[in-house]
Formats: sequence, C-alpha cells, structure tokens
Amino acid sequence: MKPLMLGLAIALAVSSCATTTSPTGRRQVVGAVSQQQLNQLGAQAFAQMKAQKPQTTNAREAAYLRCVVNAVVRELPAGSQSGWESAVFVDKEPNAFALPGGKVGVYTGIFTVARNQDQLAGVVAHEIGHVVSRHHDERITRQAGASTLLQIGGALLGSRYGQGAANAAVQGGSILAQTGFLLPGSRAQETEADVVGQQLMARAGFDPRGAVSLWQNMIAAGGGRPPQWLSTHPDPQARIGELRARSESLMPTFEQARASGRRPNCG
Repeated sequence: MKPLMLGLAIALAVSSCATTTSPTGRRQVVGAVSQQQLNQLGAQAFAQMKAQKPQTTNAREAAYLRCVVNAVVRELPAGSQSGWESAVFVDKEPNAFALPGGKVGVYTGIFTVARNQDQLAGVVAHEIGHVVSRHHDERITRQAGASTLLQIGGALLGSRYGQGAANAAVQGGSILAQTGFLLPGSRAQETEADVVGQQLMARAGFDPRGAVSLWQNMIAAGGGRPPQWLSTHPDPQARIGELRARSESLMPTFEQARASGRRPNCG
C-alpha cells in the first residue's frame, strides 16, 4: 500500500477495534489492521531488513536457527505452523525478533549469549510469543488511536534494533517506518511473551530452564545491565526469579514432551 492509503486504512479501522483476551488472560484492544495487513507488513519489514543488513554465510548457523524455529512453531495452533522463515543477520549485538506472517530473525551476536539450543529456544520462543499474543496488532491499534495520520506508528526499526537500521528505514521513507512493528513492547507484553515463550519451548522439548541461564548470560555480557533490546523488561533479577519459578512448574511439560519423542537436536 502507498503510505497515505495505509495510514487512512489504519485511521478508519480504529473505530472497529475489538477487545479480546490475551493468552495469559490480559485484556487487549486490537483490530486497527487486519491479520492479512499485519502479515503483509511483517513480510515487508523482513524483506527490508534483509535488504539493509548482510546475512550470515555460515550455513550451520542458519540451519541451527531454522531447526529451533521449526521445533517451536510445531507447538503453535493448527493453521499457524506453516510458512515460517528465519534469517541470521551479521551484527555483534545480541538481538532477535519475530514478525506477523511467520518471520524470525536473529543477529549473530545472539550466539554469544545463547550458548546451547535450550537458550536459543528461550530467545526464539519469547519472540514468537509476541506474535501469537498479538502484540504487534495491539501496539499498532494503540498508536493508531492516539496519533494523527502522519504519526501512526513511530520508527520501524526503533532503538531496539539499532540506530543504523532505524536511520536507513527513515531515510528510505518507507511506510514501514511508521508502523511501530519493531518498537519495544510494554513491560506487560514482555512479561507475557516470557510466559508464552517458556510454555512453547517446554512443549517443544526444550528445557525451560534455558530461559533462566540465557538471561543470566545476557546480564553478564552487558556488565550487569540487559541489552538495549530488552530494556522494557521488568527488573532483571525479578525476571530471573519469575523465569526460574515458571521453569520448575514447566518441568513436567518438558519431561512429557521428551517422553513423547519431541527431542530437538539442533546443535
């Protein structure tokens, strides 16, 4: 869509927004854009990222990520499991994201903190948790309701994914720079993605305790502070406590998944 047409569509859709319940029971207001539009925007944002940032030439890294993504998405509801695409971008920052339409991207820097498949699954499942919890829809709807036509969204690549990518998006004048797709979520959304993500990884046969050690690695790598892309999360130590407690409650789910043959061997 042309920028004006998409902006107008979003503005007109605000009047038909709906109240729904998230996977954790939280009240959400969504519907400023259709799922088809969300998927289209996700595909466009992913294509733009691939045009702006180099991808790894390491086939093992790409296969490793693809294996983890495939294992996690097999636990999604029927109809949401096919068509997922992943990419590893060359960048030393430990970043990751997932987009509507089945797109998952990580930066090579993520492998410095996600040191085994359970930790990588903690990242991937968390980001997919944002998608299945309709957080992109929720953010766009909130922004559309509060903004003028020219202010719908905000920066596409935002501070969460690096100033260089944000500058490139703005300079390109793309409507994607106005959707807020990659802006950090609220703390409620980030906590919810933790909950949903740990459930997904446990059902997929990944040890949910990997999310705990992942976060510990991230804090250590950041000198006691989380990476910029996780700055909207709750207090790091409180979050570790929540992840640890939740992982213990999910151990039966993990063990049942393993007993049923869901034993990912991604590398």
